[in-house]
Amino acid sequence: MKSIISKLLAIIAVLAVFTACKKEENNTGDTTTATGSAAILFEHVWGMTEEPFVLNTDLVHPMNAETMNFSTFKYYVSNVKLKKADGTWWIHPESYFLVDASNDLSSVLNLGTLPVGEYTQMEYTLGVDSLRNVSGAQTGALSTTNNMFWSWNSGYIMVKAEGTSPQSSTGNFAFHLGGYKGTNNIVTVKTISFDTEKLIVSKGNTSQVHIKNNPAKLFHQDPLSSGTSTMMPGAKAKQMATNYYASFVFEHVHN
Repeated sequence: MKSIISKLLAIIAVLAVFTACKKEENNTGDTTTATGSAAILFEHVWGMTEEPFVLNTDLVHPMNAETMNFSTFKYYVSNVKLKKADGTWWIHPESYFLVDASNDLSSVLNLGTLPVGEYTQMEYTLGVDSLRNVSGAQTGALSTTNNMFWSWNSGYIMVKAEGTSPQSSTGNFAFHLGGYKGTNNIVTVKTISFDTEKLIVSKGNTSQVHIKNNPAKLFHQDPLSSGTSTMMPGAKAKQMATNYYASFVFEHVHN
């Protein structure tokens, strides 16, 4: 009996050592996927001369010669995705950003860590998707404390431009552009193809995608003299947002 027990204990001991060795081999051979980081940088310019767009400064519109002084300029960017060279997509989690011209840091969208490698395409959305417009109270960039929300029915203000102008009948202007359903939907998906210069994410480095946009485009069709405010979804908001969103242009990457 003792002999049988001794043999069983010996077998168990051998199996334990063997299993430990296998675990050690697996741990030694297991490599965590290498990661790097990436960011999107938005540059705001004004008019055809592309001078810097800045708040609390008189800017003359190149199309209608109206003088505008912006006190507020904000817009939403969301749902960032990057396509790898192998055709798979990396999707940024909880991807909602509020760009505020009064805060330079908000113009840099830090995407955090993602797998190293070559990326051939990027997709992002200007505005807030319909699901988040009806999801109730939220936090972060989508918090109602940012004063970028109308109601559960009308949803988010996706572009807000406010300021003063001598051409305004009231001396002020305020354009709150939104709409996420039907013909008034202004949510716009933009796609960038990295054809001539690839986005390369490498370990220990932050790759950057530079995008330029031009707030003057908001007023290319209708000058302030034809209307100084928009506060709800509709044809006017759709037209202004369409013109502005068309000004978002990919500039270059820094790897």
